[in-house]
Order: sequence, then structure tokens, then C-alpha cells
Amino acid sequence: MPTLFLLCGLPGSGKTTLARQLERQHHTLTLNLDAWMVPLFGQHMERRVFDARLAQLQTMQWALAGRALQLGVNVTLDWGFWRRAERETYRQRAEALGARVRLLWLDVPSEVLWQRLLQRNGQGAAGTFELDRNALDLFRERFERPLASEEPEHLQHG
Repeated sequence: MPTLFLLCGLPGSGKTTLARQLERQHHTLTLNLDAWMVPLFGQHMERRVFDARLAQLQTMQWALAGRALQLGVNVTLDWGFWRRAERETYRQRAEALGARVRLLWLDVPSEVLWQRLLQRNGQGAAGTFELDRNALDLFRERFERPLASEEPEHLQHG
């Protein structure tokens, strides 16, 4: 039975690093929205344009993920999954395809996130958005911590 790994956490929490580990350990296909968004559309765009493009890429990546799961391939969605409703939607979709789901929550203190983002911004890491402190604070406010009922595997990094 294939497994869908949902990586839940804010920018700088270590999701992409964990995704690489999962690739090695569980032979997963990793899908990362930023890795497609930045090369295709660049760093900066209006919010409404960003949201439309993000939705389009999510649809495309889920189609690929769903097919991989049907073929018995493990998949990692390195998307952040900030909202409970989104986590539940993809859990249900994967289970409907006969896959197991593991929600991996990377919980990192704000100051550690900010230091990692500063480093990443300075390196100009490919396939990542440059973020400032205001964006991180806004994202933190919008993030819905997983509930026990979601059965997250709580990973504390930092």
C-alpha cells in the first residue's frame, strides 16, 4: 500500500530537507509547489495572480500524485498544509485511492524560522520565494496547528 506524506509547516521549518530524506528512505516522488512556481512565474506577482497560479499548480501536482499513488508509488507533498481543511481534503483523496496518509508536522520556533529564512534569502536558493519578517509573521498567524484528531507526527526542529 503506497503512502502519501503531507509535510505541514511554515517556510524554513525543514520541509524540503525532510522531503529529501523521505525520498531516500521511502523512495517517494516529491512534489513541491515553490519548486515549480518560482521557475515558471518568478518571485513577484500580485496576490490574486499568485493565488490563481498556486491553485493551478496544486491541481496539476495532485493529478500527478494521485496517479503515482494508484501505481503504488509513495508520494510526498511538500506544500506546507497550513489549513486543517486542506489537510483533510488531501487525506480523504489519498485514502480513496487506497493509500496510507502520514501527516508530518515540523514545529519550529519563530526565531529559528527567521534565521533560516535569512540564510536562505542570502543564498538565493533556487525554487524558493524570498520572504521578509512581516510575511513570516503573517504566515504564522494564518497557520492552523494540527489537532490530535489529525494524528500528526510532531517533529520539533530547532
